[in-house]
Amino acid sequence: MTMACRCLLPLLLSVITVSAVEVQRPRGVPLSKKHFYEEGKPFTCLDGSRSIPFDSVNDDYCDCQDGSDEPGTPACPNGSFHCTNAGFRPVFIPSSRINDGICDCCDATDEYNSGATCQNTCRELGRKERENLQKLAEITKEGFVLKQQLIQEAKRGLEEKKSQISGLETSKAQLEVKVEALRTVKETAEEPEKAAKEHHLKAWEDQKAAVRMEKDKARMAEVFLELDDDGDGFVSLSELQSHNELDSNSDGSFTETEAQAMLGGVDKVDPTAFEAIWKDIKNKYVSQQAQEPLETVSDNDSEHYSEGEIPEEEEDDNDDQEEEEEEEEEENDDDDQDEADYHRPPVEQEKKDDEDEGMMPPYDTETQNLIDAAQKARVEFDEAERALRELDNQLKNLQKETSSDFGPNTEFAYLYNQCYELTTSEYIYRLCPFDRVSQKPKYGGSETSLGTWGQWEGPEDNIYSVMKYEHGMGCWQGPNRSTTVKLKCGKETVITSTSEPSRCEYLMEFITPALCQDPKTFDSMLHEHTEL
Repeated sequence: MTMACRCLLPLLLSVITVSAVEVQRPRGVPLSKKHFYEEGKPFTCLDGSRSIPFDSVNDDYCDCQDGSDEPGTPACPNGSFHCTNAGFRPVFIPSSRINDGICDCCDATDEYNSGATCQNTCRELGRKERENLQKLAEITKEGFVLKQQLIQEAKRGLEEKKSQISGLETSKAQLEVKVEALRTVKETAEEPEKAAKEHHLKAWEDQKAAVRMEKDKARMAEVFLELDDDGDGFVSLSELQSHNELDSNSDGSFTETEAQAMLGGVDKVDPTAFEAIWKDIKNKYVSQQAQEPLETVSDNDSEHYSEGEIPEEEEDDNDDQEEEEEEEEEENDDDDQDEADYHRPPVEQEKKDDEDEGMMPPYDTETQNLIDAAQKARVEFDEAERALRELDNQLKNLQKETSSDFGPNTEFAYLYNQCYELTTSEYIYRLCPFDRVSQKPKYGGSETSLGTWGQWEGPEDNIYSVMKYEHGMGCWQGPNRSTTVKLKCGKETVITSTSEPSRCEYLMEFITPALCQDPKTFDSMLHEHTEL
């Protein structure tokens, strides 16, 4: 029997169970249990607890613990009354509702002694039921036709994807070989490039070191001349002591003993010996000229002249001096810069030296050719490696898709990589089958994950009727959000409703033709019983 029959037969069978001719039996007893109630024979309680005379059945007194002796009266609190409802669906109601003035059975048999006025509506309800069943049958038919189309398309798509996978696997193998070959080319080209760049860098570092050494020697010679106050070619203890900044213990007193220790235990040193102590004093030494303020005209010189007056002979001398200064200005520019560098503090001087050195000089032609060759090899390798990654991702996606459970005939495959939305008064719900479910405020705000694809979770006989999405965003002081999607047969593919029956647990109803089953058996049974 098909799935459609299992879904629809309970409704249909309930319609056709009752015939147009009523079978006599005790009130409130279904046909399935009529054989337990034989007139003229003792009645045994259905739980087997005792037997009573048949006259005690429906005598408005409860004799059986299970209430089975009073199916047509409210005498037993646990009894049940069977509504025959000829022409519609039979139902059971609690015995407490018998003769309570409210019509529960459409055939009004539950109010046989209450005086309530009830209309028999069973045939009208049956007619409407059959109309609904007919509509459902039509939807099932159309949905099933669409499902067959989906199955055929899925089969074609599956074959195409398998063919793509085969081709991609071949291309991947070839590309992997190419990548490894280009890796070897790149590494081979990078070895001489690295050596040439290191050689160029070392040459530049050596050049900078040589320049610094020359500057250091020049400064050492200038400092020696500045310390040699008497010009005898030696730097003595007293001459060294004139620079308190060289005090080794920084106690403010540069003693003769400290100075002699700095000179290496002797009383004076010549330029050659000065080289040995230069490294100990060069970072502390401050030029005396840098400490002296610029010379200014004294008050005594200026007080003899009124404002704006300069003796004529001095004015001439000044004019001559200005001309000489202008002639010598350009020649002294470089000397002035050297002088400025000379008087600059040691730390600032090192910074100035680094700035003067500037950027590393350009590579020579041979080195640049090696760099260009290595760069070309790197670009080719990177492009091939990127192409391999993209191809591998494409291959994995196809393998994932072809290995997914899309139903017994791959009928749900068309939902893959698709998304469907439902807008409510507050939110926009988005369902992407086999991927995720989300919720977003209708008037702006961030998206909230309501779960990612987990598995099919329907009952054993219809497992593909329920989808489960788990591990969504966590609720405040609560569990992670999850969503159950119940599927129904239909001609469209659409979300029909969403709710939150429990905190952080969402429920969606989703219509799809992929769930529609073969309606042939259902149709034949429906047509056989149109007389109802």
